[in-house]
Amino acid sequence: MVTATNPKAPIRRFDVFAEYTKQKAIEDGMPEDEAEGYGLWVAKVVASRRYGGAPITQPPRKGDGEKEDEAPKEKKPKWHSLGDEPQTAALFEREVIGRMGRHFYNTVFAPAIEDALAQGKSYTAIRDTIRKEWKP
Repeated sequence: MVTATNPKAPIRRFDVFAEYTKQKAIEDGMPEDEAEGYGLWVAKVVASRRYGGAPITQPPRKGDGEKEDEAPKEKKPKWHSLGDEPQTAALFEREVIGRMGRHFYNTVFAPAIEDALAQGKSYTAIRDTIRKEWKP
């Protein structure tokens, strides 16, 4: 029986990593919607390096042919892409939040990751233990 404390689907390391990365990006000052896309993108990049996957494209970084006091040559895109697919907040919503259910995400999952970050725990310290009891 699915309840508020049960996800709709098993929680993957991928989900934990995407949310952990999203929350770290928000701590670093990134807007929430961009942080969601960024968290998803980083999780997919890491997964694709392990299993092979789509080509990675990313916005230009400072230092890629520009001087510190020079204006950037092109505007940084809001979303990172994998192949031709931008990794957006809407995609994070569908691929992470939608899998586990919005209520579970808001009341259990995201707060647990936030608490772990507040305690200074690393992703590797929580990736398996935090999701151990979360069963559909």
